[in-house]
This record gives sequence, structure tokens and C-alpha cells, in this order.
Amino acid sequence: MRLTLSRPPTDTAPAPLPERPRLAPDVRVHEPVEAGAPWLVQSGGQRYLRVAAGMARLLRLADGTRDTEDMARELGDPWTVELVSEGLLRAQRTQLLDDAERKPTKNRRITFVPPLTVQFTLVHPERLLSGFRPLTARLAHRGWAAAAAVLAAAGLLCLVVQAQATMSALAEPIPMSALIALIVITYCGTMLHEFSHGLVLSHYGGRPSRMGFMLFYLTPAFFCDVSDGWRLPKNHQRVRVALAGIAAQAVIAGLAGVGSLMVAVTGGSPALRDFLLLLTVTNYVSGLFNAIPFIKLDGYLALMSHLDISHLRDRSITDARRFVARLLFGGRYERALPDVEWAPLFGLACMLFPVYVLSMAFTLWGSILESTGLVGAVIVSVVIGYLMLRVYAGAFKLNTEARTAGAPAWRRVTVSLAAAAAVAAVMWGVSVPYTVTGGFVAEQGRTVFVSTGTTDRSAIEPGAQVRLLSGGVVLQKQLGTAAVTTTGFGDLSVPISAFVPVKGLDSVRVPASGIALDGGRLAPGTTGQAVVSAGERRLGDWLYLKYLAPFWR
Repeated sequence: MRLTLSRPPTDTAPAPLPERPRLAPDVRVHEPVEAGAPWLVQSGGQRYLRVAAGMARLLRLADGTRDTEDMARELGDPWTVELVSEGLLRAQRTQLLDDAERKPTKNRRITFVPPLTVQFTLVHPERLLSGFRPLTARLAHRGWAAAAAVLAAAGLLCLVVQAQATMSALAEPIPMSALIALIVITYCGTMLHEFSHGLVLSHYGGRPSRMGFMLFYLTPAFFCDVSDGWRLPKNHQRVRVALAGIAAQAVIAGLAGVGSLMVAVTGGSPALRDFLLLLTVTNYVSGLFNAIPFIKLDGYLALMSHLDISHLRDRSITDARRFVARLLFGGRYERALPDVEWAPLFGLACMLFPVYVLSMAFTLWGSILESTGLVGAVIVSVVIGYLMLRVYAGAFKLNTEARTAGAPAWRRVTVSLAAAAAVAAVMWGVSVPYTVTGGFVAEQGRTVFVSTGTTDRSAIEPGAQVRLLSGGVVLQKQLGTAAVTTTGFGDLSVPISAFVPVKGLDSVRVPASGIALDGGRLAPGTTGQAVVSAGERRLGDWLYLKYLAPFWR
């Protein structure tokens, strides 16, 4: 879901006012929906500004037929020509006035949303969703809400009852057909998630402007632009719009969880039960992740709407950055959110949480990506490079804040050099365990470690211990241990399941290199992930070997 309340840009130099100002063609002034609701100015399809009633009246008079004296006369006391000019200059700085050199904002099919989201608009769903209003009016009842909550809770209870089966389903490879079905159904659920945002907004009289597909931090997803929700008069309405998608996924998870228990009780197919368990966990985890308020997803939008504070995250991060800058460099700083005492702590959490998410993603998927060769190495390296770029940008902004706040140059230089020295000391002086990840195949009475061309074979020494793990979709469980007997790699072809967590595709084989292992006697045909212990490396060397060296192997 995307919901935006824009702040005016402040770094654009104002041009001279035209003699008879006119609003830009893509700017609309919206009256309050009801008493007490704010006036809103819409620029383009996605940008909204809250304005006072007097400013709204002024903008409505900017139709190209009046000069500043005419506007001051029609507005009456206390408006003067000077106040009218000041208001129009503010409107000009926020790009609300017509400018022959500025083209009107177009609703483009492809939109880039900083820092790393690309949206592809597929449909404009206003007319489609308005047709569902009679249905949503019937469903907007406490009885249906209670039933949905009971179903969501029942799904969680079914996971608890089947805890052992759930862990097994997460840690075991699944058939390719089941994996494809899981991906398709999960993305259909994501579409329903976004559709639910639009349905609730339409129910309250809003107009969802766009729906489509996006790459959210390189992850495929769907979106529904509900920026028009800012016109809703009540906070709780905007909160319900934000949480509608999470509620939809909780219902899907509940249905899948109850279905898995019914399959188990009636003696149905274990494969079907495992598939439903995976679907249940996927939707609950996705809903929980969306509810976390430290990233710009549904939970954050709900919190921002509840507090009625626009750009809560950005302004909290500003307060957090200024808090850190004051501690390190000194100086005098203004709070972006002076009335929100917890804003600096919230901003720190917003700054650190994406790092945690990336680390968890690497824990789950990093080893699998490494085993896929150059493609996986490229993906991991791009993400790491982007993370380092963000860290550099954050440090630059921190220094800029300190300089603006009047922090002495000697202190800024001293602290910056000390921080750089500390990072270098950590990179050089801290050692961490280093492992080499590949796959394994048990066939013809032996266990073989297999690798792709980007595997660090030089780090594998005779006698090194190897953990043999199941190739689960989410988790891995240890199947056994083995030891490296030789470093002489030979060419061979292996089932694709040695590198990808699927089963039933033994006939699909891929080229690889392998060495025999001592121990780890497993059933013939067993495949999975192999992790070789390769001693310790300095942290700097570890980062290089993990994320840069694969390009050169």
C-alpha cells in the first residue's frame, strides 16, 4: 500500500510572481469532507498538502483573472496585498502555481520511489472498486470482524497443535509443483491484500488511484496507491485502510491453518498438509512483517494515521540524527517533532531495523544464494553495496547536521577520524568464523561435496569438518557430519536439488565440481546443503571473501 502526504520542497529558489497567478493544471483544492476535517490541496495523482482554510480560499482565487490587489479585496480583513503575495510565494515554492517551464505531473506507468522501489502501474481501479461498495457495506459489521478474528486465532492454534509437522515442513525440501503453487497463491494473496486497502478506502468514499506491480527493495510485490485516504475526515478510517491488507492475510492464514488440521485429522495427503502449513506460516509472517512500524509498510501507515502526524518516520529519523550529532559533535539543534518525546528513539529504530531485516534475510537465504553461483553472488553484493552506500549517506547527513548546528570543526574532524579508526580496527582486529557453502549428494555409496564456480575452494582443506543440512524452504536441520578427505575437485553433474530446496527433480542435473567426503552416510539420493568450516578470518577479509571475491573466481 502507498499513502503519501507530501511536505513542500524548501530548496527551490522562488521566481517572480506572475501578474495574475493561476494554479497549475494538475492542482485541485479539496473542501473538508465534513466539519473539522482539513482542507487538502492535491498536486498530481499522489501528492497531498494540508492547508489552512484561509490559504485554501486564496488558492481558489488564483484562477488567472485576478491580481494580488483583487485577491486581497475579495478575501477581506485581515488579508493585505503583502499577505496575499507571501501566500502565493509559498504556493509557488511548493509548485502549486502554473509555470510555463514546468510540465504538469503525469500519471506515469513506471514510477521510482526513493530509496529503492520501482512501481509499474497496471490499472486505475476507482471504477472497479466502487462497484464493490454494496458488498463492503454489508461486510463492514462487527459480527464479520469478530468472525475474521476468530478464524485468524484458530489458524495460529492449528500451528501450535501441529508444531512438529510445521517445523518439518519448513525444514524439508518440497516438490517443484508445490513450490510454484506456493509462490502463485502467495502472490494472489498479496493481490488480495492490496485489493483490500482499495476496498476499504472506496467504502469510506475515497478514490484509489493506482494498482500494480513493484520491486520493493528488489523484492517483487504489488501495491495500491491510497494517498486519497488523507481526505478521509477521521483518523480511525485511515487506520482501517492501512490495516485492511493485514486483516486479509490473517484470514487467508487462518483458512489455510484450519485446512491443514482438517487434512491431518481426516488422514489426508501429508504433502497437502505440509503445503497448507507453509501457506499458513507465509501469510502470518508476511502480515506480522507488514505490521512493524519501523519501515514504510502498513503498520507504519496505521501509526502515522492514528497520530495524525505526516512524515512521522522521516521527521523521527531527523530527530534521531540530531540527537546523535549533539552527543558526538555538540551544537544547538531544533527538534523536527518537539511534541513527540519518543521521536528520537523511534527514529533510531527506523534507522537500525532495515539493517536487522537484511541480516535476517542473509541468515535465511545467503547460503542458498552463494550456492547458486555468480547470480547469487551478484544479488548479495548489490544489496551489501547498497547498504554501505546508505551508511555513507547517513554519516554525511550526520556531519552536515553538526556543521549547520554550529559544532566546532575540530570536534567534527576529531570524532570522524576516531570513528574511521575504530571501524578500521574492527575490520583488522576482529576475527569471525569463515565457512564455505555448497551442496552435497549421497549416491553410489558415498557423500560428495559439490560446488559452483564461485565457491572458495582454496579455503577447503583436508580434515575440515562439514555439516550436512536439509535444503528447507525456510529452515535447515542437520542430517549428519562429514570431513574433507582431499582437495582435488573433479567435474560431474548433480541433481538441481543439491542447490535449490526442491525434490522430485533428480532427472534435472546441472554441471558442478565435487570432492568426496568421509562420513555422513546418508540414504542414497539424499541431497541438501553442505557447510564447510574453514577456520577464522579477519572481518575485513571475511567481507571481501564473501561478497567481492566471488566475482573474480
